[in-house]
Order: sequence, then C-alpha cells, then structure tokens
Amino acid sequence: MALAEVTGSIAAVGYGLAAIGPGIGVGLVFAAYIQATARQPESAGLTRTYLFLGMVLIEALALLGIAFGYAFGPGTP
Repeated sequence: MALAEVTGSIAAVGYGLAAIGPGIGVGLVFAAYIQATARQPESAGLTRTYLFLGMVLIEALALLGIAFGYAFGPGTP
C-alpha cells in the first residue's frame, strides 16, 4: 500500500523553485534603485534606465525557466 501517489509534472515543481531566484532578483534591483534615488534624487532618470534593464533581464531568465520546463518536460521524446 502506497502512502502517497504523486501525479502530474515535476517540471511545475522545478519552475516553482526556479521562480524564487528572479523574485529575489527583482526585489534587490528595486531596493537598489530606491536607495540610489534616495541618496541622489537628481540621478533618478539615469538609474531608472538601469532599473528597467535589470528587471527585463531578470524576467527573461524567469521566462526561459518556464519555457525550458515545457520544452524538456515529461512529454519530450
């Protein structure tokens, strides 16, 4: 008799774990932007560019994680 039966895709669990990294990364990027703007308000325009660039790169990694989960999931030959 089995105590528990696991059904579904382990790729979903893998992506759930992989989403922790980009979540922490976005938080760190926004925290750095807020701190830089608080220290030097006149540089907010310049640092805003780096904020969006960092956010885009981090989110691209998250999207790659979910794409790889589907591409290399259990149905792949």
